Amino acid sequence: MTQSTVNQLIAGIGGAHVASFFIVLARVAPLFFIAPLFSSRMIPRRVRGIIAVALAFGLTPVAAHGVQVPDQPLAIAGLIVQSMLVGLGFAFVVATVFAALSYAGAIIDGGAGFSFGGSVDPMNGTQSGVLTHVYNTVGVMIFITIGGDAWMLRGLARTFALVPLNKGPQITSLVGAASAAFGQVFIGAIELAAPAMLALLMTDVAFGMVSRVVPQLNVFAVGFPMKIGVALLIVAGTLGLLGGWLTDQLMNSVGSALQAIRIA
Repeated sequence: MTQSTVNQLIAGIGGAHVASFFIVLARVAPLFFIAPLFSSRMIPRRVRGIIAVALAFGLTPVAAHGVQVPDQPLAIAGLIVQSMLVGLGFAFVVATVFAALSYAGAIIDGGAGFSFGGSVDPMNGTQSGVLTHVYNTVGVMIFITIGGDAWMLRGLARTFALVPLNKGPQITSLVGAASAAFGQVFIGAIELAAPAMLALLMTDVAFGMVSRVVPQLNVFAVGFPMKIGVALLIVAGTLGLLGGWLTDQLMNSVGSALQAIRIA
């Protein structure tokens, strides 16, 4: 490619194309802050930034096709903020699925006693228990296996058809979807943690009855490792159900996010 050809390409890029790129980038960027897998601390920030720019560069011709973007700086700034709200709402609704996974692991960690030995989770950089690591790691593996990243990218591309670059979203619809998704975090965590918590409760009741019959028995010394074994056994038995649950929740979250994104 000669220098004159490069100069012609640069000259052909107008202000509308540059503005469209930044509006698209504002909608893509929230995925790399709060969305599962894309926001993982295991991926360096510079790499996440490069991927976000590459995605925005690839989506801009499709999103800007047939769309008239204003050339006033204030209008462009307003569209960037509105586009960021769309991306933030979409990423938040999907991120609540993995928040339920983490919360379920934290509930079981507290019941089994693993919360006393927390460590840093490499996925999100926060300190949590062992089973929280397990649920997060298995969740990411299932997320990749079922093509969850492709679902999210297709859903993000769909938002440009629902709310074009030169339009704003309906804020009340986005807030309602975010509130509903936040409320589902606790429900989803209880669904995942219920078998282990029920088994741990039965174990506590059993050892309480044993301590009344045999007062000489050190219930804490015997019951603590027993609760750990019960928790690990139940978690290992129910991890096979995690794939179906995560698939259903991810499909519902992407669908609800797209339903909430509409033109103001």
